[in-house]
Amino acid sequence: MNEFIQQCRNAIGASYVLTDKDETFAYEQEWRQRLRGNALAVLRPASTREVASLISICKVFGVSVVPQGGNTGLVLGSIPDSSGKSVVLSLRRLNNIRAIDTANNTLTAEAGCLLSAIQQAAANADRLYPLSLASEGSCTVGGNLSTNAGGTAVLRYGNARDLCLGLEVVTANGDIWDGLRGLRKDNTGYDLRDLFIGAEGTLGVITAATLKLYPAPVANLTVMVALESPEAALLLLNEASKKLGPTLTGFELISRICLQLVIKHIPHQSDPFTQQYPYYVLLETSEHQSAERATVFIRDFLEAQLNQGHILDAILAENISQANALWSLRENISMAQATEGKNIKHDISVPISSIPEFIAKTNQLLEQHFAGSRVVCFGHMGDGNLHYNVSPAAEQSAEVFIQNQEAVNRLVHDQVHLFHGSISAEHGLGALKKEEIQRYKSRIEMNLMRTIKQALDPHHLMNPGKII
Repeated sequence: MNEFIQQCRNAIGASYVLTDKDETFAYEQEWRQRLRGNALAVLRPASTREVASLISICKVFGVSVVPQGGNTGLVLGSIPDSSGKSVVLSLRRLNNIRAIDTANNTLTAEAGCLLSAIQQAAANADRLYPLSLASEGSCTVGGNLSTNAGGTAVLRYGNARDLCLGLEVVTANGDIWDGLRGLRKDNTGYDLRDLFIGAEGTLGVITAATLKLYPAPVANLTVMVALESPEAALLLLNEASKKLGPTLTGFELISRICLQLVIKHIPHQSDPFTQQYPYYVLLETSEHQSAERATVFIRDFLEAQLNQGHILDAILAENISQANALWSLRENISMAQATEGKNIKHDISVPISSIPEFIAKTNQLLEQHFAGSRVVCFGHMGDGNLHYNVSPAAEQSAEVFIQNQEAVNRLVHDQVHLFHGSISAEHGLGALKKEEIQRYKSRIEMNLMRTIKQALDPHHLMNPGKII
């Protein structure tokens, strides 16, 4: 492989071809530190042309490529396997915002741009890029699109796919496809853009994207609502959708145990209510007319819900600091659960109407088969996506509980399938779920996916061992 490494060095500069293990370690270690791969080298190009040159070199030498953005993924999709035969193609140096068109409400950014940088660039132009994730300070737009990231604003604005108008992609052959069109209508054949979005780098490398922007709202209001049950949350969602209409931006379900873990493990966190409730909803609205109008609107809505007995209590954030404090309770759930100990995570979706029944029946089955296990259930109820995580019983060893991971996964995923849902709502499949998905997708669907993979990556060099 000496000749391969030398050609890569010639293409992008020797200092951007990393082979020393002290330098490659961070690129080989996945975010949750469950697994570390072994890369032949880490390649750090600075332009689309350099990416194309590297892919062409990899094709000649038969070296497989693992594209990587911020490496914040949760399904082992952005690290190499242990063979030492793949290179990691880090896109972090492709971090330029190429253009902002405020008249067309679009922003074109390279794949290595941090999500937070794109949000800020949009804000500087008095616009909104609405994709919002807990990892927005470290994840990149290329990774967001490769996994079709969701986040907290899907209810109003959609997934990453819905926020993308065009792509620039380096194909598995080393060709550059320039599809950076800022068009909202383009009916000229197959939608190539949508093939690459959500493909997790298995069909080609996204190097840039043209993204949708929106007018910046004049006010964002955050409310935390206390509820008796998921059924009450579903009723509230239906009422909010009718009464608040398009101003409803986020609707996050939080079970009591989530709040308990955050208060227990995250410094400076406290219960916003004076008493405990079984469930909560973090609700956000955004308004484009006036903050005063928005406040009156949401207060009237909450008063009506309280009077009708649909909710038990509510707290309306009076300023940005209070709103951030409420959102901090939601955003720190995963960290708090990790601090509590090992757990079994599920990123699932079911029809919104089925969420209460799914939670009730799956909770019951888990109690029957794994007595005392604690379900840490939270997530984007407004779009049907739950993070349905399972922690061991308080008195049970985490190491003993994790031995049941396959059985717990099977129980939860079978329930998801029974409710006509998906075992991966927003994190992707990666290497973690590539075998599991074959239990739930039809043979025809899997064969169609393999046909696309074979057509676009006939030598199977792009992110091998992921998805299929």
